[in-house]
Amino acid sequence: MPHTFDLLVIGDANPDIVLGPLDAPLAFGQREQLVDTGLLTLGGSAAIMACGAAALGLEVAFSGRVGDDESGRFVRTALDARGVDTGALRVDPGLPTPLTVVVTRGDGDRTILTSPGTLTATGPDDVPDELLTSSRHVHAASYFLLPELATALPELLGRARAHSATTSLDTNDDPSGRWAPAALAATLAVTDFLLPNAREALALATALTTAADGTGRSPASLADAARALAAHGPLVVVKDGAEGALAHDGRTALRTRGIAARPLDTVGAGDSFDAGFVAAVLRGLPTAAALDLAAACGALSTRAHGGTAAQPTWDEATTALARDGKNHS
Repeated sequence: MPHTFDLLVIGDANPDIVLGPLDAPLAFGQREQLVDTGLLTLGGSAAIMACGAAALGLEVAFSGRVGDDESGRFVRTALDARGVDTGALRVDPGLPTPLTVVVTRGDGDRTILTSPGTLTATGPDDVPDELLTSSRHVHAASYFLLPELATALPELLGRARAHSATTSLDTNDDPSGRWAPAALAATLAVTDFLLPNAREALALATALTTAADGTGRSPASLADAARALAAHGPLVVVKDGAEGALAHDGRTALRTRGIAARPLDTVGAGDSFDAGFVAAVLRGLPTAAALDLAAACGALSTRAHGGTAAQPTWDEATTALARDGKNHS
């Protein structure tokens, strides 16, 4: 069967309210605090990744669930405007669209408050089989926010691979702090590319080691964490902020220092990195070049507030790499 889309993204989509920078603790007691910037924009790791991939020239479809409310209509309009196909974005008649408030700090850190809404009900029935079996690549995000979908991912990603697709996963944070539901190891076994940030990689590796032998040993380094995760099947590609990124296949580690950036905020930078890596792989670039391209996409996305406003085109990303002395077609 010919491929209909380059990329199917499954997961979360919601409005983000981004406020900051706030360089004092959040104050309760009905105190009002002022910040320089406030923005209502498209959020959700999966949605931001889908938009980044579309900006890079991929044909992208999105599968997920929103509520029958103004927030859900906002999400659909924002995805449509960025060239993402929303035919598989379902409307839940009873649950509200998720909503996230992101409070940033001047040092690049942030706190994230999310009301999950439809995330708790999003499941395998929200992923049309015709998209799963006719896309070149399938990406899943926000694993720990989508419990029904997470349980089904081994079957969903396995089915995609059986139809010649490659697959990727960005787990994002685990609000519970447990990091290792029963299906995670089975999911990694059918995942070609695992795309955590550094903190997530360390937590995932520790949790999976605990599940395997009960020791709870923490990896000695980020490379050790990546190696341990790669033992479960995927190429592990770790985002490490200003330090760049590394990829580990279980035997060899590759690193990139990234490109210089002076971020306005880093919301969605990791999702734009994911989009860059997948786009580069689908263009046939080797891992080292894909790693460079992904890091450039993450850095360039921080030129504006919010996750999608400054996501680069392919030409913008490759031009930035060329200025940095890295030439990738």
